[in-house]
Amino acid sequence: MSQISATPPLAANAAGAEVADTDLVKSAQGGDARAFDQLVTRYRGKVFGMCQHLVQNEQDAWDLAQEAFIKAWRALPTFKQDSGFYTWLYRIAHNCSYDWLRKKRIQGDGEFDETWQNQVAAGAETTPRGALRPDQALRNRELGERIRRAIAQLSPEHRAVVLLREVEGLSYEEIAEVTESQTGTVMSRLFYARKKLQELLQDTHNAHESD
Repeated sequence: MSQISATPPLAANAAGAEVADTDLVKSAQGGDARAFDQLVTRYRGKVFGMCQHLVQNEQDAWDLAQEAFIKAWRALPTFKQDSGFYTWLYRIAHNCSYDWLRKKRIQGDGEFDETWQNQVAAGAETTPRGALRPDQALRNRELGERIRRAIAQLSPEHRAVVLLREVEGLSYEEIAEVTESQTGTVMSRLFYARKKLQELLQDTHNAHESD
């Protein structure tokens, strides 16, 4: 981030509304590092979360997230905004994570953090509603742990599509762009991943009931 312009940061417009990604990108492409910092602040949590879900290690995930933002800054002059900035950024982070996985030859070991349980869609069966009784809270924690363990058993390819679809809420087309795959491949992977998760969760449920 070599040049910093003399213009004020674009945290919000005159009306106090959040500045759009497109405006921040244009400013950053003009050399305003503070505009890019706004984009980093906006997406660093999600980028870190995706990296951590994929590589299963917090410190490595922070390193990969930082690497992704550095690569995004360097490649920003060539970004034509024919896709959303966050989709473009996710693709860079996804590729950084996959390069790391290839080097380490990791095939899904590790544990998930609490963010998966906390990001379940509103209205889902596992979403807490109001104050929970201790027995309800215990069941939710146990369910969250079973979900994390099940997702960790998926391959990186299937884990990625589940996270991008169910946690980040990306469309099939956006996931295809991030993972550099065909839309049909994304749909196939997601179908398999959901089916596999159902089997894994059913197996753990049956094992739990038999204890």
